[in-house]
Amino acid sequence: MKLYDLMVIGGGINGTGIARDAAGRGLSVLLCEKDDLASHTSSASTKLIHGGLRYLEYYEFGLVRKALQEREVLLKAAPHIIWPLRFVMPHDSSQRPEWMIRCGLFLYDHLARREVLPGSETISFASHPSGAPLQAAFKRGFVYSDGWVQDARLVVLNAMAAAEHGARIVTRTACVAARREGERWICTLQHSDGQREQVAARAVVNAAGPWVESLLKDTLQLPSPKSIRLVKGSHIVVNKLFDHPYAYIFQNPDKRIIFAIPYENDFTLIGTTDVEYHGDPGAVAIDADEVDYLCRMSNRYFNSQIGPDDVLSTYSGVRPLLDDEASNASSVTRDYALELDDGAAPMLSVFGGKITTYRKLAEEAVDRLAPLLGNGKPTWTAGVPLPGGDMPNADAAAFLAASAQRYPWLPTAVLQRYVKSYGTRLATLIGSASKLAELGAEILPGVYEAELSYLVDHEWALSAEDILWRRSKLRLHLPADAGAILDGWLAQYRAGAGLRQPELLVAGSQPG
Repeated sequence: MKLYDLMVIGGGINGTGIARDAAGRGLSVLLCEKDDLASHTSSASTKLIHGGLRYLEYYEFGLVRKALQEREVLLKAAPHIIWPLRFVMPHDSSQRPEWMIRCGLFLYDHLARREVLPGSETISFASHPSGAPLQAAFKRGFVYSDGWVQDARLVVLNAMAAAEHGARIVTRTACVAARREGERWICTLQHSDGQREQVAARAVVNAAGPWVESLLKDTLQLPSPKSIRLVKGSHIVVNKLFDHPYAYIFQNPDKRIIFAIPYENDFTLIGTTDVEYHGDPGAVAIDADEVDYLCRMSNRYFNSQIGPDDVLSTYSGVRPLLDDEASNASSVTRDYALELDDGAAPMLSVFGGKITTYRKLAEEAVDRLAPLLGNGKPTWTAGVPLPGGDMPNADAAAFLAASAQRYPWLPTAVLQRYVKSYGTRLATLIGSASKLAELGAEILPGVYEAELSYLVDHEWALSAEDILWRRSKLRLHLPADAGAILDGWLAQYRAGAGLRQPELLVAGSQPG
């Protein structure tokens, strides 16, 4: 039976972040995820790396400052999948007064040092490009900076980094039982083919997100020291409502805000809702009331009116928020808590959190666990790029230009997508190919075999859904039968490669 220093349960952003940090400090790490990486909450965010402007209203200055500091760190760590975005807030005189917004933006600009992003400003819609799509009643507004992230790819990159530091990453593998025996945990893993495997770990991290409490009670057989509050957030995707690079943040009569964001070149992403949720976190879906709400809030501001029939795609996720007994879902804290059971075999549970502060959460988690495991190595992730992010000066535009010269035979749209997905790992994907035909057959429009095999071999992709929704957003651009075609190719590829587990193809992730 293989003994690990640390077993992490949960393959979302917190779990993979902890696995990366711990493995980089020299701990032997096993991460198990019952589904695909980022298959739940971590792929259903609004995809923002942000301080959380609206949290200032709830006096969460510490959380906002921490998030703003992390925003700068992440923009430099993964410039291929995280990039700056300017947000426009139209002033609605019936909502928050102008002086309050100005004060909030001043704090937002100055709570943490900014090196990458410009500060806020007041604009007139008569002369600013963001004014054209808006209804004539809106005359003035504010512009400020935040970041955009490919959320599921951020999870995958953390898993890749963990594996490259020696961690073993297993997906489609549930931890179905665990018990303490002296100074170790004995854990039973069940793989997707039904086979069971026993492993031992000196410590366990419960990073199961919406399942953090049930994992404690049902699998680890421990009481939960804190409660979580499940809040559903849903988004809709429509054909693009504006043709400029700015995003919008809209104030609404219920005091909530929604975002309207340029999405995948051809679309607008609108969200999110905040709805108390009491069902199965794995079966969450948008409902008609949420669709209607998002359409109505969009229609308050844009000239182009939308309804349910205009919605092309939707997604929903359950945010496992730390229950602070707030009166409504929108005001529940987005901060996190780490609860350590420091028995002979330690166990740490993660409650709450947001994607922007995941790296800091991971750092704090390993800081608490590592000394108990005899590891005194220092923190290390703050200045280290994620896989693919090691481009000169963290300049994705310059890297794209250099890649266009290096690979002049790649179609422009394909090259741009490759750079924004894989960064410097583009060289691994392309390998020795010197012309388009050497990337293999074009399985779907713009999707070649070289990319698909890379996703299987290096990123744990096993199904069409993994590739078309989480490793990319290609599903929005491809024909309806794309999933069936891709699943057919994947079945042939796996059979031809003789794969037992995708982990076997990732450097450093060999099982013991």
